[in-house]
Amino acid sequence: MPAHPKDACEDIVEVVREFARREIAPIADALDESEELCPDIFRRLAKLDLLGITVPEEYGGSGLGAVAAAAVTEELAYVDPGTALSYIAHSILFLHNVARNANDDVKKRYVPRCVSGELVAGLAMTEPGVGSDAAAMATTAVRDGDDFVLDGTKMFITNGPIGDVFLLYARAPRSDRSLSAFVVETRFPGLERGRKLRKMGMRSSPTGEIVLQGCRVPAANLVGTEGGAIRPMMQNLEIERVCLAAISLGIARACVDQAVRYAAERIQFGQPIIRFQAVSHKIADMHIHHRAATNLVYDAAQAVDAGERARMAAAAAKVFASETATRTALDAVQILGGYGYIREFPVERLARDAKLLEIGGGTSEILRNLIVSELEGSPRAR
Repeated sequence: MPAHPKDACEDIVEVVREFARREIAPIADALDESEELCPDIFRRLAKLDLLGITVPEEYGGSGLGAVAAAAVTEELAYVDPGTALSYIAHSILFLHNVARNANDDVKKRYVPRCVSGELVAGLAMTEPGVGSDAAAMATTAVRDGDDFVLDGTKMFITNGPIGDVFLLYARAPRSDRSLSAFVVETRFPGLERGRKLRKMGMRSSPTGEIVLQGCRVPAANLVGTEGGAIRPMMQNLEIERVCLAAISLGIARACVDQAVRYAAERIQFGQPIIRFQAVSHKIADMHIHHRAATNLVYDAAQAVDAGERARMAAAAAKVFASETATRTALDAVQILGGYGYIREFPVERLARDAKLLEIGGGTSEILRNLIVSELEGSPRAR
């Protein structure tokens, strides 16, 4: 049997798995209850050389790729998907994008400080009225001397309530859907954090609004060219979707393990319930779907690392893995019965966490449109 792509990251996986088991798992339920991120998690992950997983070594990163990023994310998500989500926002949505697309000056000023965990980062793209059609965003960026002046509101921003710096997208007034990207610090005049959002799941990952009212951003913080951000944004979606799908893998694997463990120990009518076909077949299907999702995700990650066009592969992986996570989590709740519905076991939390993966980073509906457009050779879906 050929080696699994994740096997190449075996040493990293073991480090992350042990860290997550020791440091995050014991407090995962408490983090969900308090709606707080694991304390000092970014500096702790930085000590393991995980924050800059895809960042070139010259900027302090590990210089690895999508397979390694997915493997790290999956292991974090196995114990706490919210921690994994905040990790992606920092390491992939911000760091990977900036390290790939910014000029040397911007990289030197921000990348090492984010790799070290000194700064907490994220991506600010979604708006109150704009989600899937990102190019229709209303936030504007008007040049004023050596600055750009930004006005608008960003919504559903992961790490928004705690972040120090964001990769933020805006458009020129009256432009033809062209976008620009900026590195924006939360200390810049005219930027205010809006409300922290209360959520159904992923509660250990803080989410909030960012309000820009005449926010002055130095022109030197432009990432790439003015009006030229759409292509890099779309390219970054490939690794983003792979890593979001990896969160789903962690959820699904955790739910399979919980279901098997419980069903083997729970005695009804004189035997473990795993001996009943209705339960055993459900568990078998959970495992089958998880295995299939795993292959899709790491195939897509390999394609990204090979420099191939992975748009459709990443979309397919995210759709299948996210829907597998939701279904597997709900099946685990069913197998555990009353214990699955209360918070004594983590499957209740995992079921709530799983649903976001069918929404964030491209809804399953939009991604199905993208897959069909790729199959028919049409550029209509992004």
